[in-house]
Amino acid sequence: MVGGRLDPDDRTEAMTRAEQLDLKETQADIREAYERGRRDERASRRRHPVGMTLLFVAAICGVALLGLAAVNGSFTAGGSVADQNLNAAVNRAEPAARDAADQAGQAVRDAGSTAKAKVAGAPS
Repeated sequence: MVGGRLDPDDRTEAMTRAEQLDLKETQADIREAYERGRRDERASRRRHPVGMTLLFVAAICGVALLGLAAVNGSFTAGGSVADQNLNAAVNRAEPAARDAADQAGQAVRDAGSTAKAKVAGAPS
């Protein structure tokens, strides 16, 4: 059936029963191969959700920098505005992060001393 048509036409009634079954079998085989190819291709293009999220965030940052450059008239001015904003955010966040780390360290020390006290006070 090489080079033959796979869809039935006006000759379908004139075809023998064996030819009709062969045509249906060939169509089913082609359809199954097509679906298997689609599954294989989709499996090879799987994307990791974290990677896609990071890519999306990077794209948003790029658009924001382009917007700053457009508003300020140049990439240099837009970059300096972005640097100033990031520096202000770091200056605000640094003390809070330091306090949180100190509190976490104190909580670990308290838990350690409590555990030592329980072990020392437990009967042997």
